[in-house]
Amino acid sequence: MKGIVFPVTVMLLILVPSSQPVYVQEGEFSFPLEAVKKLKELLAVNTTASPRMMARTNFISVCANPELPEEFQPVCQREDAPAIFNRL
Repeated sequence: MKGIVFPVTVMLLILVPSSQPVYVQEGEFSFPLEAVKKLKELLAVNTTASPRMMARTNFISVCANPELPEEFQPVCQREDAPAIFNRL
């Protein structure tokens, strides 16, 4: 029994930190990686239009989208929201 306690303890010490969520830092904001992935899905559009025009149009539609994770609502209130979303 004693021979199994040490390997189990080591395994737990390795696994516990890896189960922590990953966050993406953008300026003063910090977002869970899963929320950023959802944002990317919502921003996915046809790229044939000009990038500047797409950024403004996507910003308006993504902030109105009910599927937008609530972590991004404070960003939608800012004037520089399109730039923040582009960097994410």
